[in-house]
Amino acid sequence: MSELARESSTRPFVRRGSFLPFALPTIDEEDVDEVVDVLRSGWLTSGPQIQKFEREFSTEVGATAALALSSGTAAMHVALSALDVPAGKAVITTPMTFCSTAHVIEQIGCRPLFVDVEPDTLNLEPAGVRRALDEYGDEVAAILPVHYAGHPVELDQFLEMGRSHRIPVVEDAAHAFGAAFRDVAIGEVSGQDQRAVCFSLYATKNITSGEGGVLTGSEALVQTSRLWSLHGMSRDSWQRYGPRGSWDYEVLMPGFKYNMSDIQAALAATQLRRWRSFQRTRTAIAARYTALLADIDEVETPIRRPHVTHAWHLYPLRLHLPALTIDRAEFVEQLRLRNIGTSVHFIPLHTQPYYRDRYGFERDDFPVAAAEFDRMFSLPIYPRMSPGDVDDVVAAVRDVVAANRRRS
Repeated sequence: MSELARESSTRPFVRRGSFLPFALPTIDEEDVDEVVDVLRSGWLTSGPQIQKFEREFSTEVGATAALALSSGTAAMHVALSALDVPAGKAVITTPMTFCSTAHVIEQIGCRPLFVDVEPDTLNLEPAGVRRALDEYGDEVAAILPVHYAGHPVELDQFLEMGRSHRIPVVEDAAHAFGAAFRDVAIGEVSGQDQRAVCFSLYATKNITSGEGGVLTGSEALVQTSRLWSLHGMSRDSWQRYGPRGSWDYEVLMPGFKYNMSDIQAALAATQLRRWRSFQRTRTAIAARYTALLADIDEVETPIRRPHVTHAWHLYPLRLHLPALTIDRAEFVEQLRLRNIGTSVHFIPLHTQPYYRDRYGFERDDFPVAAAEFDRMFSLPIYPRMSPGDVDDVVAAVRDVVAANRRRS
């Protein structure tokens, strides 16, 4: 911590009585009861709970079919494999994402072709993707956009680019369950065989199964993905060991071990039934943050474009650093001293040692991502927060700004 930060952190301030974690899952007795029922049933792995959850998830997002998986990462890996994205090619994606988005591209033998992000939404920039498609042509085998923080990308433009270049579009929707683009739910896929949408059900996500993910797509794509997800076997465990099962099966491809368990599916199903309530609370918290921080010139609140429904998985706040005497790291530390948990989303992938060294990236190769990273962090936003918790976060932000405002 700098001397300036040490001085300002010793200034008297109001501190919460207990630490407010950055994220907590919303678990109630219904969740617990459903999981306990599965534990007592004697069937723990993929079985009837999976089938039920997949049907309900498909209905909620308007998809023809859904596949429950062990993680959102697994969903992306399975989707790229099922879509026959050829090794040795490039897949366009964003550097402003978690590492798994690029890792799955590497794991199918391709390379991530990073394109910079929009300054306002921090989503993959369509104009930049068009330029990359023009420059790299047939080297590009797919587009993998990320719905950052729960704000949908300009999806119609990406789908049109996929159609015109005859390449698949795989959406990283880890943040975007409950979001919509032009009144169409993220995940609503019917007959589009060259498109997949991949959700995460990780512990911090808008609905959770602890660990887990879901892939939505056409019936044909989901059927192929199902084979990839469980060793390439023609029958899963329920089809082999259930009351109408058969021991006989064929191995059709060298698949993965990415299936979800019935334990996870039971939790996911109860969460799914309450997602609208969760969404309303997240949206209300975001609106309250934006209203209460609007008059602080030293911070910039996130935007929502009028034609999208924002899932509000994250609430990324950005600092106007020239107006402050401290940097982002010290700002976050001073919030921690006030018992407010935060996080940063994300450290741009082109600056991470593996991708930087493998491809020779420089920090300023993607200037928007690099510059925005320096001044951003995420505030807590989840349904278990009370109005008082939200007010405590706002009070802490205001106090840190007041203590570290640059005087003219």
